[in-house]
Amino acid sequence: MKIKLWFGAAAVALVAVVQAQDMSDEAIAERIKPHASLKIAGAEDASASAGAGGPRSGETVYNNACVACHGAGVLGAPKLQVAADWQPRIDERGMDMLLQNAINGYNAMPPKGTCGDCSDNEIQAAIDYMIEGT
Repeated sequence: MKIKLWFGAAAVALVAVVQAQDMSDEAIAERIKPHASLKIAGAEDASASAGAGGPRSGETVYNNACVACHGAGVLGAPKLQVAADWQPRIDERGMDMLLQNAINGYNAMPPKGTCGDCSDNEIQAAIDYMIEGT
C-alpha cells in the first residue's frame, strides 16, 4: 500500500513539474538550442560566406552544387554552356519556368539541386551562368 501511495505522489509531482515548464516558442527554442559549435581548421564558415559576403555568384553556386550533375549531363541534365542542351528548354518553358523548376525540383533534380541554402536569386545566378553563351 505504501508503494502505491509513493508512486502516486511521485506521479503527481512529475505532472506538476511538467506543467510548470514554460511551453512558449521562445522557451522551447532556448531549451533545444545548440550549446557549442565545431570549427574545422581550414574549412570555410558557411554562415560567413552566405551572410557576410552577400549572395554567391552563379559560378560559385554552380561549382559547389550544380557541377556534379550539370557538368556531365547526369540523367539528362543540361550541361554547362551547351546551347544544344539549354536552348530547347528555354524555347519550350521560358526562363521563368526554368527558375521555378530549379527552385521546386524537376524530374530527377531535387528542389534547388543540392544547394538547399541557396536563395532564389543565387539559383537564378547559377542558371544564368550555366546558359551563358547559349
